[in-house]
Amino acid sequence: MAMLEVKNLAISFGGLRAVSGFEITIEKGQLYGLIGPNGAGKTTAFNLLTGVYKPDEGSIVLDGVNITGKRTIDICKAGIARTFQNIRLFSDMSVLDNVKVGLHNSNEYSTFTGILRLPKYFKTEKAMNEEAMELLKVFGLEEFAAYNASNLPYGQQRKLEIARALATKPKLLLLDEPAAGMNPNETKELMDTIKFVRDHFDMTILLIEHDMKLVSGICEKLTVLNFGEVLCQGDTSEVLNNPEVIKAYLGE
Repeated sequence: MAMLEVKNLAISFGGLRAVSGFEITIEKGQLYGLIGPNGAGKTTAFNLLTGVYKPDEGSIVLDGVNITGKRTIDICKAGIARTFQNIRLFSDMSVLDNVKVGLHNSNEYSTFTGILRLPKYFKTEKAMNEEAMELLKVFGLEEFAAYNASNLPYGQQRKLEIARALATKPKLLLLDEPAAGMNPNETKELMDTIKFVRDHFDMTILLIEHDMKLVSGICEKLTVLNFGEVLCQGDTSEVLNNPEVIKAYLGE
């Protein structure tokens, strides 16, 4: 059974068809890329998968469960986590607390328990601190746990955003242009990080990216969007050498 199966997904904004007939199948453990020129509909597709937008047509099935049209919070609990093209950390919170926000998806206590500081509050907070620190260690961020997230260098902020997403214990991780704004050294380190996350967490990953070196270096399969429609799908090397894909990026 596929981890993600999307069929005939479509959405319009004010009569403009932003995404039409979008289909994709991703197997468990796969590292899959979604590429296309600017304005092709890639981020809109991500927003449909994560419940930011509700599709006009089509279906989204995650690990055998239909999540079409569900709320963002329910889709997150079902097992989809994402990062954003523009980093969206809680900049005035500590690095540790940013990760703990993700852990609240599976570790809960009532408002009443929190206000009165009942034993369950201290037990849950202790467990979350330990779990968050373990995640930070995976990304080499444990020594910055008490720092404000805004004080981290750009590349480490990207890692923290991925760590926070993983704290929700997803089945599928969506990365929206994770290499945006990175220099070549940071991009190489990010490639290693993404591969590590896939292998260490047994994670299935779908990413949007414009850096073709990163795409060709880590993605096993690709889907190409152009004007909101699927232009091409298949193995990475075949897709990147497809004349229609080259034409979409570079013109005639």
